Amino acid sequence: MPAASGTHTAGRPLRLPRSARRKQLLEAAQEVFVAQGYHAAAMDDIAERAGVSKPVLYQHFPGKLELYLALLDTHSDAIVAKVREAMAATTDNKQRVEGAMRAYFEFVDHESEAFRLVFESDLVNDPAVRERVERVERGCVEAITETIMVDTGVSRDFAELLASGLCGAAETAARFWLAGGRRVPKDEAEQLIAALSWRGIASFPITGRDGGPA
Repeated sequence: MPAASGTHTAGRPLRLPRSARRKQLLEAAQEVFVAQGYHAAAMDDIAERAGVSKPVLYQHFPGKLELYLALLDTHSDAIVAKVREAMAATTDNKQRVEGAMRAYFEFVDHESEAFRLVFESDLVNDPAVRERVERVERGCVEAITETIMVDTGVSRDFAELLASGLCGAAETAARFWLAGGRRVPKDEAEQLIAALSWRGIASFPITGRDGGPA
């Protein structure tokens, strides 16, 4: 059924500002991609869901892949920004770990469709899609690496590996939590994984001569 709200007035198409129209088209596309998967989705379906003609859709996006990539860019930037905000919000490292876990779980909880698009894409073998998924992973790791270096004294190589493990634990746990039907309350799930991660990361001492753990 077309998402007609805000798209027609008295039988005539409502002319939205370009940014508002783009947002509307992306929202409709997300619904279709999540419901049908990339390969089964058609531009006709997306135009119908948005309540616009195909020419209007093509004015903003030249093809289905470009539309899909625009969605990935939007949500990729969002999750990386959440992790960066968690690092900048406090100087208490325990709270930073808790904030990083919360960033993943909140993204999964409130943006579950977006999370599936980024991390469970059926187009993951496409180079452009894979590049964006890897950009998310790199961005989240980079957001945490500097903090680990400063506060543990380990080298960048060690810090990046630790940050990768921290992000991997958060992503995997959040995906498992979502797939399992959110059986554990979100706050408790965040605290559980944060406690596990903190107990590991907090044990790292100042570096030895090789730049690794002493």
